[in-house]
Amino acid sequence: MVVFLIRAFIFLASAALGLWIASLIVDGFTITASGFLVAVIVFAVLQSILTPWFLVMSRKYANALTGAVGLVSTVAALFVATLVGDGLTISGTSAWVFGSLTVWIVTMLGTLILPLILLRNRVEKKNAAV
Repeated sequence: MVVFLIRAFIFLASAALGLWIASLIVDGFTITASGFLVAVIVFAVLQSILTPWFLVMSRKYANALTGAVGLVSTVAALFVATLVGDGLTISGTSAWVFGSLTVWIVTMLGTLILPLILLRNRVEKKNAAV
């Protein structure tokens, strides 16, 4: 259960970071302060559901597209997140392209780096207790 909660925290934190950074550097990618939490939760939940589904579908019908599953699920999750509430607005083709790429890269790096940081702290605490 603890591992599940840590993974959920990591995924939510990387989604929040990805959306926030995209809103800072991509013109037309806007998140309101009041809708930020809803946008993060909707995006993270959809991303966690859509990624495995797109992976299965790409392996079954278009094996060459398997490498793009993360990016495709990011675009799909962003699209639905823009429809839910008014917290996330993406206007313009370039905002969709660069915003999706930014969120995808940041969430990918976040899910790789955050566990290392959290595990390092956990290992240091165990070593200090011994």
